[in-house]
Order: sequence, then structure tokens, then C-alpha cells
Amino acid sequence: MKTTLLNGVKLFSIFFSLFLMACGNDAANKTATMDSTSTSTAVDSTVTYDISLVDNKKDPTCGMPVTAGITDTAHYEGKVIGFCATGCKEEFLKDPKASIAAAELK
Repeated sequence: MKTTLLNGVKLFSIFFSLFLMACGNDAANKTATMDSTSTSTAVDSTVTYDISLVDNKKDPTCGMPVTAGITDTAHYEGKVIGFCATGCKEEFLKDPKASIAAAELK
């Protein structure tokens, strides 16, 4: 009788361990899926600005009209200057006096 009881306890322990391991794997898969989804959502979002918020008609670095879209801005001598890309803003900030005339301020 003791042998039967010990065998039953052993079987129960094995099945319980398998059950716990199976549940743990499912939770890990769900976490990985959620992480990859949230990462792609963050990458896809971009900020755009309305042209009425800026004081220029053209991107001073590349000459693109601000009506095509503004993704970054900078303040220069009390004016808000809009740029089509962050790279254009960075280039402008290196020497703003040299390229401000190309902005065609309103």
C-alpha cells in the first residue's frame, strides 16, 4: 500500500511540474508578442506640424515648400522656422545666418 501511495505522489508531482512548465511557456510567448507589437507601433508614429505655426514659406536648407510637410521646427530670432526633415534643421543650426534668406519669411 505504501508503494502504491508513493507511486501516486510521484505521478502527481510529474504531472504538476509539466503543467507548470507548460503555463510558463505560454506566458513567455505572449510577452514576446506584445513587446514586438508595441515596438513597431512606436516606430511608425511621426509628428507633423501645421504650416500656420511657422514663419517661413520654404525650408531654408533644401528649399522645399513648407506646404509639402513640416516634421521639425526651430526658433531663430523670434521666428519659428519649419523644416521638412530633422537633417535639414541640424544643417540650418550649424550656420543659421547663412541660410535664413532662403526661408522666405512671411
